[in-house]
Amino acid sequence: MSKVMKVMVVDDASMALVETEAILESAGHQVIAYIDGVDLEERIVEERPDVVLLDMVMPGRSGYEVLRAVRADERTKDTRVVAVSSKGRESEEIRDRCRTADEYLAKPFTAEELLTTVRKVARDSEEAI
Repeated sequence: MSKVMKVMVVDDASMALVETEAILESAGHQVIAYIDGVDLEERIVEERPDVVLLDMVMPGRSGYEVLRAVRADERTKDTRVVAVSSKGRESEEIRDRCRTADEYLAKPFTAEELLTTVRKVARDSEEAI
């Protein structure tokens, strides 16, 4: 059995949040879900997730803004972040704007794609230690 991870999921689409949470929990992971990126740096400091799945396109504070702030904050800069976006699988602009993320995952994704990405990012984190 693989390591149980704490995964923070941030997505303004409640259905996507519920589906992602269900996939991760069915694989035995602990999930913390948020509907927006407000105060996400503080939430990361408090929760200490292994991986953050961050939707890039959200109203108010976008995932791009959140990602920049997470990377700029000394307390959260090393947090493993997967940029998630439904704005086209081949969009170079989206990928370029997410370049400080550890990985990119395009919506819609399968359960296997999600779990593989989370495992990869967490494994990369462990190897960096």
